[in-house]
Amino acid sequence: MVAILLSIALATLDTAIANTALPAIAADLKASPAASVWIINAYQLAAVATLLPFAALGGVLGQRKVYLGGLMLFVLSSALCTFSWSLETLTIARVLQGLGASAIMSVNAGLISSIFPPERLGRGLGMNALVVGTSFSIGPTIASLVLSVASWPWLFAINLPIGVFALVFAWNSLPVVKPGSLTFDRVTALLNVLTFGALIFALSQAAQLGSLAGVLIALAVFLVCGAAMIKRETGHPAPMFPLDLLKRPMFALSALTAFCSFATQGLAFVSLPFFFEATLGRDPVQTGFLMTPWSVVVAMIAPFAGRMSDRYQPGLLGGIGLALLCCGMISLATMPADASVVAIAARMVLCGIGFGFFQAPNQKALMTSAPRSRSSGASGTIATARLIGQATGAALVALSFGISSEHGPVLALSIGAGFAAVGSIASGLRLVTRNAV
Repeated sequence: MVAILLSIALATLDTAIANTALPAIAADLKASPAASVWIINAYQLAAVATLLPFAALGGVLGQRKVYLGGLMLFVLSSALCTFSWSLETLTIARVLQGLGASAIMSVNAGLISSIFPPERLGRGLGMNALVVGTSFSIGPTIASLVLSVASWPWLFAINLPIGVFALVFAWNSLPVVKPGSLTFDRVTALLNVLTFGALIFALSQAAQLGSLAGVLIALAVFLVCGAAMIKRETGHPAPMFPLDLLKRPMFALSALTAFCSFATQGLAFVSLPFFFEATLGRDPVQTGFLMTPWSVVVAMIAPFAGRMSDRYQPGLLGGIGLALLCCGMISLATMPADASVVAIAARMVLCGIGFGFFQAPNQKALMTSAPRSRSSGASGTIATARLIGQATGAALVALSFGISSEHGPVLALSIGAGFAAVGSIASGLRLVTRNAV
């Protein structure tokens, strides 16, 4: 379990650190802001496009092999990032790093479910949520501290000793699972990569206000390849795109709840810095401190919520949590311009409590509503819903700013409240839904 938590911390920290260090990296590599965004996009595209294929591979070869291979690739690519000398070489290294992170995330929840018995699974997933929340909250601080005393390559060099330690620990401790009887469908994997790669490209282009033609072409590729993938997998006993699991009402509602909640998070974390600085008149340092309570509270609440999910229904906990998140987003959107630091922090704490109450119970609902033999597919769905939700939220922030530059942050927060409300309703519906196909 220690190795799993370390690797997830690395993948989460890497995303937060790269976002914070992007201006410094662009300046050192003499890259334009528009071009340097590909340092982020390359990682995100590679991760989302390959999550489900790696999850399917985990069901064929065993989750342990996929996890160890992903961790080795992540460590190697971190070394390549450290020694990159141009935007092109760093972007290639980030693609490899995204692939490694994807392999780790695709089987993460599945491995946790194989370590913890069903009656204690919520506790294990709560620990995982604790690590994710803590890593997300301290990532910008670590990046700032490192950049104050060293150059940006050291941000990636940090991964090397931690990654090697996690690899050695995992090699000796992760459970060995016999390979499955199914085969890996390379054509379906390619269609999946094209489908989700096109979707994330379209969302990122929209978020960056790219060309309309590029967005439309990417959406067309997404629809055509997605339809071909679903048609090819019709009737498959363990499809890469989890159609069999999505036919289960409990699983489908849990996946919808996850997507809505992470879309809310994406809308909030992209729009709030603009809201605090442009609308409330706070400086960047104050903004950094004001963003902290959400993630810190999530990290504190997650283990408690995980333990509660072993006693109470995830639909109840998730519904309450997302209702609180909705109230928090509304309170932020309607906050007066002269709000005090205490008033802002209280609203961020409310959002953090709501999000923290949702995360671990919802992951448990996804894992327990799928057959044991499909734990890899369920694990991949968790990571896919999270990343696509966050990307959708970021794209909707760009749309909000396009509609109104002055009121864009408030509009984005309002849309986030709507997503949280839909997620709360979807979670509540699980209380009256049977897990039947």
